[in-house]
Amino acid sequence: MDGHHLVMSRTSLLDIFLMFWLLAAFGALLMDRDDGRRRLAARLAALAGGAKDGRPTAVHLASGPWLGFRWWRLAAGVCLGLAVGTKWSALFFVVAFGLMTVFWDMSARRIAGIRSWPSAGIIKDGIPAFFTMIPAATAVYLSTWTGWFLSNDAYYRHWADTNPSATWGWIPGPLRSLAYYHVQAYNFHQGLSSPHPYSASPWTWLVMGRPTSFYYESPKPGTPGCDLPNCTSAILSVGNPVVWWGAAIALFVVLFWWAGRRDWRAGAILAGVAAGYLPWFMYPERTMFYFYALSFEPFLVLALVYGLGLVLGRSGAPPWRRRSGLYLVGLVVVLAVLLSAFFYPVWTAEVISYQDWRMRMWMPSWI
Repeated sequence: MDGHHLVMSRTSLLDIFLMFWLLAAFGALLMDRDDGRRRLAARLAALAGGAKDGRPTAVHLASGPWLGFRWWRLAAGVCLGLAVGTKWSALFFVVAFGLMTVFWDMSARRIAGIRSWPSAGIIKDGIPAFFTMIPAATAVYLSTWTGWFLSNDAYYRHWADTNPSATWGWIPGPLRSLAYYHVQAYNFHQGLSSPHPYSASPWTWLVMGRPTSFYYESPKPGTPGCDLPNCTSAILSVGNPVVWWGAAIALFVVLFWWAGRRDWRAGAILAGVAAGYLPWFMYPERTMFYFYALSFEPFLVLALVYGLGLVLGRSGAPPWRRRSGLYLVGLVVVLAVLLSAFFYPVWTAEVISYQDWRMRMWMPSWI
């Protein structure tokens, strides 16, 4: 029901693939969270079974057990490596997701009654998580450069051959050449400020202040689909206003619930949004586009759903409360569906009258 995702899914830009691998990594870490808690409970129960009183001893609860190799974290590392191989901006997700998964383990140890849960979380969960996810992500990322490694005339492929280094000479030449390539590419993009009519500051992304126009034509009367004096066919990556504006409001609710209730779900949503959104503010002079927000759009949707869940109410709430909440949630969903149908022509280049196209340009900056 969102046009931003729909439009990007029909183009070959990298952001749609970046979003996929980031979401896959997030899903793997959610699976790891459940698996880690099951392991912790099972191992504490096994320790309790061997005790005289059937409870874990003070020694057992000092730092808790090791949880073994975490396969879902390995899967997350692979997905994050593919995400970074798609776009370097995924590096911020590597940091955010890495911290998030360790904080989840710390919380599990605290709830289980482990006294030294902060240090245990770092030593028994954080360090293994690092050596599970980071090497996997690094290896997968380097594998995305296989074509470059196998080529003899790739850009900067043999830079190290003509630039010896006393400090870094122990690093294989191809890796030094690749590192130099990365530095040059980063310096170029960091200062990239070429004017573009559809550039959009991150400040405008959540309110869809400047969506990207991918296509615009004015078919002549008599061409297929155009039976009017003025026709328009356009593709604009504007999102569904209910989804985006609703999510922008819901983010404040999610932040409040995380700060006040320490709800891990709210924290996970905020981690995804922060990793995909906040880093762009470090480069205010750089040319940026609204579709960069696609990387964290799934977390905006989760923020909206989280807010709607609060509106719906708990399962044990009084019937009148659940019923009124259901009506409000249903109204939002119906409105989102109706707006999807309304904006669909400008998401898919459908030939419509100029007046109909103009009616869908709710902001002057959408034109």
